[in-house]
Amino acid sequence: MSILINKDTRVLVQGITGKEGSFHTLRMRGYGTKIVAGVTPGKGGQFFSGIPVFDTIREAVNSEGAGASIIFVPPPSAPDAIIEASEAGIDTIVCITDGIPVHDMIEVKRYLKGKKTRLIGPNCPGIITPEESKMGIMPGHIHKKGPVGVISRSGSLTYEAVNQLTENNIGQSTCIGIGGDMIVGTSFVELLRLFNDDPETEAVLIIGEIGGEEEEASAEYIKENFDKAVFAYIAGRTAPKDKRMGHAGAIIERGRGTYERKVESLRSCGVDIIMNPAEIGKTIQRVTSKF
Repeated sequence: MSILINKDTRVLVQGITGKEGSFHTLRMRGYGTKIVAGVTPGKGGQFFSGIPVFDTIREAVNSEGAGASIIFVPPPSAPDAIIEASEAGIDTIVCITDGIPVHDMIEVKRYLKGKKTRLIGPNCPGIITPEESKMGIMPGHIHKKGPVGVISRSGSLTYEAVNQLTENNIGQSTCIGIGGDMIVGTSFVELLRLFNDDPETEAVLIIGEIGGEEEEASAEYIKENFDKAVFAYIAGRTAPKDKRMGHAGAIIERGRGTYERKVESLRSCGVDIIMNPAEIGKTIQRVTSKF
């Protein structure tokens, strides 16, 4: 099984006629994703590589039955694109766009509260269920179907970890990049709940980083509720103090979100901590040889 998307998920692309949207649409479809529609205001009635294009998401949903949407639109338009997709009844939204202002994402989060829509991102690589469907920009060929779920705050580290898993003959159930911004749609804990309920996910790899409190919250949830093996790699061990590093979410404030605190909290609840990113695949293979 998988979480969030599978081979039957019907996907629409917001911004399908733009440079990034058109490029990744072809690669997602080539992977096997069911791309059923595109949305670009003002270009309704056209087709992109045989895919019908609509002016609004509601038109696309009503015509093609799309249940998931991936967003490739500029930062000023992305918040409205997310809200429009939710209003049209989309269940899962992946927002690839980076550079969305924090105050705009606060408004989006406020709007989505209590809605059925689940947002992944923004500023993320997306979701992939190997050998079934991908909604994102990740290289599909490095993934292999199997029992390990992956949740990450970093796109490039996700690719590195997945490549190592595959090289060690360890497949993945679903891989999700939640995004590196300060405000994101879905947390580690929410995804851990989904993996906990997936009978074919036997272990989960968390790829975290300094800043924020996602990992500490995950540790609390794992301690009380999670009954599967968990591995974690936390980036930023050697980051200079008092210097902003990489992602907007990688900010340490008033002693919260430090590398030491994250590692200590996860280790205390039984998570296997991987110290070297080059050892991710080998460590998981060694500890969970049954995979």
